[in-house]
Amino acid sequence: MHNINKALTLVPGPALSSAAWHAAFTAAFADYLIGPFQLALAQWPGFLARQGVDMALSRAAVIDGELRAFALVTPRPARGRWRLSTMGALPSARGSGAAPALLDDFVVRAGADGAAGVELEVFAANERALRLYRSRGFEPVHPLHGYERAPGAGRAAAAAPPVTSPLAPPITPVTLGEAWHWLDEADAGLDDLPLQVTAPVLRLAAAFAPPGAPVQAWRHGRAQLVFAEQPSHRTILVNSLVDRDPAQPGAQALAEALAARYPEHTLRVAPLQRPDLGGEALQRAGWRPQPLHQWLMRRAV
Repeated sequence: MHNINKALTLVPGPALSSAAWHAAFTAAFADYLIGPFQLALAQWPGFLARQGVDMALSRAAVIDGELRAFALVTPRPARGRWRLSTMGALPSARGSGAAPALLDDFVVRAGADGAAGVELEVFAANERALRLYRSRGFEPVHPLHGYERAPGAGRAAAAAPPVTSPLAPPITPVTLGEAWHWLDEADAGLDDLPLQVTAPVLRLAAAFAPPGAPVQAWRHGRAQLVFAEQPSHRTILVNSLVDRDPAQPGAQALAEALAARYPEHTLRVAPLQRPDLGGEALQRAGWRPQPLHQWLMRRAV
C-alpha cells in the first residue's frame, strides 16, 4: 500500500473485489472514444486472462475509500518489459492526480523488478493520454492500425497484381499448436509485436472461443494468419497477421484467400496491426484502414 496524499492511496489489485474492479472499469470506459465497455461481471476473469493481466502487479487508486482509477499490468518477461494493459479513471477522478501517480508508480516498480523497459498502446486521438505518456518519457515506436473489408469489396482490388505464381507455396492450414510455435519464434525475432496478437494471449482466446466459431490458422511463405468466424454477425475477425518478409507477399496472399473463402462476410482487423508486418498487404488486397489507430509506445526504465 502506497500513500500519495491524505486522500489518495494506491493499493494492489487483490486488495479489492472483482466486483469493485469490474464496476470501476465499466464506469471509467462508459465514455470511451471507441464505445463503452460492456462485459458482464462473470466474464471479468476471462477478460483479465486474455490480456495476461497480473492483478498482484496491478494497482488501484483509492480516493476517500473508493476505487476511482486503476492501472492493469501485464509482465512480458521474454521482452524484459512490463506492459500497461489498461489505465483508466472514473470521471470524478479525472484531474485528481490519480493517473500520473499510477503511471509513475508503474514505471518505478517495473524498474525495481528488473524490467529494462515499459510499453503501452494508446489511441492517437486520445490527446490527453498521449500528453501524459509523453510527459513520462514514452515515445511512439509503431503505429497500429485496424482494417476492414466489406462483403464484395474484393472486386475493387481485382486489378491489383497477383502475388502468387505456379511456383508459389500454397495457402496451408496449420494446427493451432503449430501456429502458437510459429508466433513464439516470430515474437522472439521482432521485439515489438503487440501482446494481443502473440501466442500466449491467442491461446487463451482460442480456449474461450464459443462453440461453432473455432480459431483457425493459415500460412503462406513467411506469413501467418490467425482468425475466427463470428457466425451471428457474418464477420471474420483476424486475430493475428504477421509477415516476416518486408515485401509482405504472403500476407497479401492470405488476405486475398480469406476474402475468397468468405465473400459475403465482413472481414475485420482490430487496431493492433503493424503496417510493416502485414498492414500494407491488407491495403493492397482491398482492405480499408480504419479512422482510429493506436500507437505502440515504449520507454526505458
